[in-house]
Amino acid sequence: MNLTNIFAQFNNKKVTIIGDIILDEYVWGDVNRISPEAPVPVFETVGEHTGCGGAANVAQNVVSLGGKVELIGVIGKDRDGEKLIQMLNTVSIGSTDICLDIQRPTSKKSRVIVQPKIHNSTIQNQHPENLILKQGYHLLRIDNESKQEITGLIRERLLRGALSHIPDSDAVIFADYDKGVVNSELIKAIVKQAKKHDIPIIVDPKRNNFWKYDGVTALTPNHKEAGAAVLEEITDVSHLISVGERILDRLSLQSLLITREEEGMSLFQRDDAGTLIVEHFPPHTNEVIDVTGAGDTVCAVFALALASNADNYKAVQLSNIAGGIVVRKMGCAVVTPDELHKEINIMQ
Repeated sequence: MNLTNIFAQFNNKKVTIIGDIILDEYVWGDVNRISPEAPVPVFETVGEHTGCGGAANVAQNVVSLGGKVELIGVIGKDRDGEKLIQMLNTVSIGSTDICLDIQRPTSKKSRVIVQPKIHNSTIQNQHPENLILKQGYHLLRIDNESKQEITGLIRERLLRGALSHIPDSDAVIFADYDKGVVNSELIKAIVKQAKKHDIPIIVDPKRNNFWKYDGVTALTPNHKEAGAAVLEEITDVSHLISVGERILDRLSLQSLLITREEEGMSLFQRDDAGTLIVEHFPPHTNEVIDVTGAGDTVCAVFALALASNADNYKAVQLSNIAGGIVVRKMGCAVVTPDELHKEINIMQ
């Protein structure tokens, strides 16, 4: 199948997504002076925006490209949780098995961003040069969250919800952000059920559970996460290949996709004879505005492609294109069908 045919099959693919649901908040403003109280910028708020982050951003990328999603996770019984449910309902993301936990807040990441009209000349005769902001800078990020494991009762409810959707799913995604929702018991039960129904399992992992995903179909970590998993900093391509091979074999993966920011992506797999095959994909774009959420998009498209019976190479091609589109947008964003279709036509 060519990329167009694979993309056409995304429509109505059912994906169960399990993981950490996050509210993303963006506060935009201006910095024109340094505070007289301390050597820090004075930020004047101009506007605010909230969006879906974490597993919810993976979900909205799947839905944007025609898929259907059941989202499994935990939110707090608070206003941020209410905002998330409203946003999920607006884009028809299934939320009936999202659990409320009165003992923890809804995870929220607030990004304070200076608008692009700031110029160095606006801050004169002030404190150190490193306080003078460039255009469009992220000034600060504020995280409000709990990283404690969820209670046994809520864990059982999540597992029941996830297991009920897997038989009708075309793919399963773990969107794991180390916020306490995913643990080894949940992983083992979901993997066993998905394998029983021959459903691909794609994981966007973080550090805590990295080595607990034994037997899943594919992992999509970035190069820093891959290096951290083996307690090494990846320094060059040969080192990358060594690390990738270790991860591929230790977790018995069918494929490993390591995203490498400005270096593109690298796909690791073994052929029928057991020979390691590594293929490097250059970045689809050199225009990068914001990499926030790009990994979510890559994971979503990779899962949709595998659910559409694409081989790993074609799945990475589509993921690379989608990642190149979303990094040209600010914040956690989605790829639209028109955008992806246009880029596919350019490639083909």
